Amino acid sequence: MSWLDAETFRGVVEATPLVSIDLVVRDTEGRILLGRRNNRPAQGYWFVPGGRIRKNETLDAAFARLTQEELGQPSERSAARLMGVYEHLYEDSVFGTAPSTHYVVLGYTLCCPIPADSLQLPRKQHGEYRWWAPAAALASEWVHDNTKAYLKPCE
Repeated sequence: MSWLDAETFRGVVEATPLVSIDLVVRDTEGRILLGRRNNRPAQGYWFVPGGRIRKNETLDAAFARLTQEELGQPSERSAARLMGVYEHLYEDSVFGTAPSTHYVVLGYTLCCPIPADSLQLPRKQHGEYRWWAPAAALASEWVHDNTKAYLKPCE
């Protein structure tokens, strides 16, 4: 599966929603792993790990790839629970203030807690990482609302 060149990807972002997987990862103390985003959209905000699903990539393959890329260790989708389907709308994109970005996101939570020091976290998408107590994440103006949606109890 090839990745798209910038010009082609810009056309995709302009014309269609992107489909992605977001990962809610908890440590053994119940804290949530968040990274501060380096890139648009949501640049500067704390956000859960995740990424886009590629054309012709099965959900199982995408989940294994994204957990490897985002957490430094692969995990099977069967080891996670689908929390729901979410919609993320941004006024900007990786290309700047235009075009806007529209994501359809499959939100998953990993079923087993992970020791906080066991992950090998990349710095490409997130400049720093922190384990957050859910209440602190919900209260912070720097945790993105799209991430907060994963932490809110059912109403």
